[in-house]
Amino acid sequence: MATFDRYMLSQLTVTFGFFAFILVAVYWVNRAIVLFEDLISDGHTALVFLEFTALALPNVILLVLPVAGFVASIYVANRLISESEMVVMQSAGHSAKRLMVPALIFGVGIFVMMSILSHILVPISRTALAEREGELSQDVTTQFLNAGRFVHPSNDLTIYVREFSETGELRDILLTDDRSANIQTIYTANRAFLIKTETGPRLVMLSGQTQTLNRTTDRLSFVTFTELTYDLSALIPSSKERVLNMRELFTPALLRGDQADLDRTNSTTAIFKAQAHGRFSKPLLGMILPLLGVAVMLVGGFNRMGVSRQILASAVIIILVQMLFNAGENAAISNPTMWPMIYLPIVFAVALLWMLLFLTARPSLFSKRKGMAA
Repeated sequence: MATFDRYMLSQLTVTFGFFAFILVAVYWVNRAIVLFEDLISDGHTALVFLEFTALALPNVILLVLPVAGFVASIYVANRLISESEMVVMQSAGHSAKRLMVPALIFGVGIFVMMSILSHILVPISRTALAEREGELSQDVTTQFLNAGRFVHPSNDLTIYVREFSETGELRDILLTDDRSANIQTIYTANRAFLIKTETGPRLVMLSGQTQTLNRTTDRLSFVTFTELTYDLSALIPSSKERVLNMRELFTPALLRGDQADLDRTNSTTAIFKAQAHGRFSKPLLGMILPLLGVAVMLVGGFNRMGVSRQILASAVIIILVQMLFNAGENAAISNPTMWPMIYLPIVFAVALLWMLLFLTARPSLFSKRKGMAA
């Protein structure tokens, strides 16, 4: 690799890392705020919060990589042009296509990273995230047992725990069960333990008392016990087979479209194909966007007035590409035979790239226009 290629590639890599870090941080903070409110308010620990945010990172990184690569290519090309480095290389005989080599290598690197994320890391992280959400939904301790607070899992149940010991023991328990229309029972105990069984969690209370009020006869009875087991399975949702998200499936499973997977995801073959081909098209788009960024900045050559027009054109291009991707995805979802429409933005980007390289190789076209305008 030539010295200039290595120099430009290093500039692209460093700038890309900076913009990717900033964009991931912005997305991560927005996601973290929502997770923090949902998890911490439900009594979960900071470790659970960090685990959930970490599992959400692969999808966030996948979203920002194409944008970061595009912005980095525009920034580096603009700096090289403004400092006349690109002009010197063109004067030395390097064509526009030759100057695109570092951007191509850079784009291939983005393609590899996005492919690994799309086909492997994102499905794995989504599966792990869904499983952890299912585990937390079955966790009675974090949902309904908060030390020092009266918790109401339903209108006719009240639970109070003074504190939790380091070994998980519950101390000073009060449980009011008013689910029966005729009978109200209050359980108190000095100590208690939570145990898991095949039919659901159980609360084992030790050294306590029950007070039962029969509203029909207006009689209050007391029973002292050394050990009593209370069924808590009614407090949590039944552990039925969860609905599978198609984004948890690996790409070969999406392409096969087995009926079992379609039933578990409540999805269709068209949606499966659109999702699978989207995992191929996004990395390809991530590879082409840096090339487009550099090509746009090279159009028109050096201008002392700056490159504001090229930057504006870059913004228009990224918007058009996103609109085409959305249109192609919607068409593929509506009709299984329309899955090639997913690659519509790729075709548009490649055609636009060749057009820009054509114009860059013929700067006389711009000088003629200026002469005609004069």
